Amino acid sequence: MRILGIDPGSRVTGYGVIEVTGRETRYVDSGCIRTGGGDLPGRLKKIYLGTREIVQRYKPQEMAVEQVFMGKNAKSALILGQARASAICAVFDDDVIVYEYAARQIKQALVGKGSADKTQVQHMVKILLKLQGDPQMDASDALAVALCHMHTDQTAKATARGLV
Repeated sequence: MRILGIDPGSRVTGYGVIEVTGRETRYVDSGCIRTGGGDLPGRLKKIYLGTREIVQRYKPQEMAVEQVFMGKNAKSALILGQARASAICAVFDDDVIVYEYAARQIKQALVGKGSADKTQVQHMVKILLKLQGDPQMDASDALAVALCHMHTDQTAKATARGLV
C-alpha cells in the first residue's frame, strides 16, 4: 500500500510518499510544492495541480493530511484550510481515501511526545525511513504524517484482530 502524506501550506506544501508491505516501510519520494508569490487562488491551483501530479505518478491508495491548527490568527488558519482543501480535492478522481491527523498526534506517534519540535520529528523520520540525509523540513513533516497514518492503521488492525 502506498501512502501520501501532506503537510499543507499556502506557500510551501510538503509531500511524502511511503510504501508499506506487511511490517516493512519503504521511502518512495518526498519534496515540496512551492507556490511562490501571487494571489491566493493562483497558489491554491498550484497546490492542486502539484498534488494531482504526485498522485498520478505514485498512485497512492491512501492520503494522510495534517489538520488545521487554530492559533491566534484566524485569517492564517482559514488560508491554511484552503491550501489543505486544494490538496484533498486533488485526490478525489483517483478514489484515494483521506485520513486526518492533529499535529500533536503526529508528533506523539513519531517521537513519543506531542510537544516535540520539528527537528526531533525530522530526526525520527530520517531514522525510521533509513534516509542518508535530512529531508527538507516541510517534506519531513509530510513523511511524518504518512508514518503516523501507517502506525495508526497497523495498530487499529492489530487491535481488531485481538493482538493488542
